[in-house]
Amino acid sequence: MYAVILTGGRQYRVMAGEVLRVEKLEAEPDSQVTFDKVLLVGEGDTVTVGTPHVAGASVAARVRGHGRHDKVRIVKFRRRKHHRKQMGHRQHYTEVEITSIDHGKAVKE
Repeated sequence: MYAVILTGGRQYRVMAGEVLRVEKLEAEPDSQVTFDKVLLVGEGDTVTVGTPHVAGASVAARVRGHGRHDKVRIVKFRRRKHHRKQMGHRQHYTEVEITSIDHGKAVKE
């Protein structure tokens, strides 16, 4: 079974047992979080698409920790103008492990 969730302005296709990095969440490590904005639930050949969300569906996950991605370097340069500017950015993330997908009444068995 898989699902497509919306968190942090991005969509992720997840399955139980997967580990992924999402935008920083305000949650303590080893705590449980629930993603309620489920856009799609699929199991085998049966796929349920929400309008915009699947009613009653949710994805449970455990927070493994927080961190920061690798540095992205930004360089602005204008030739012949004695202009050069360098910046860097490290985005915060939360690493979560998907524990279960509850399709509610979305997929008929």
